[in-house]
Amino acid sequence: MCRNIRQLHNFAPPATTDEVHAAALQYVRKVAGSTAPSQANRAAFDEAVEAVEAATAHLLEHLVTTAPPKDREVEAARARARNAARFGTPA
Repeated sequence: MCRNIRQLHNFAPPATTDEVHAAALQYVRKVAGSTAPSQANRAAFDEAVEAVEAATAHLLEHLVTTAPPKDREVEAARARARNAARFGTPA
């Protein structure tokens, strides 16, 4: 599950709230051990997602770097090339 969490820091444009939410959701799913909580656990699950999302947003707002921002398209192309090399599929 967690392999879908992507680096969110130091990109141009910055990470969107949807990306932060998706990362928080994946994290909570991994920790909880399920992709869909039962009705009894729904409130706790949703509360945890909100807390992780807030913590992630706070972290991203306060991180400092001197490196130039990464380009999303360039990073996606690199990931496709790594995937092609790893699994033998065309890039």
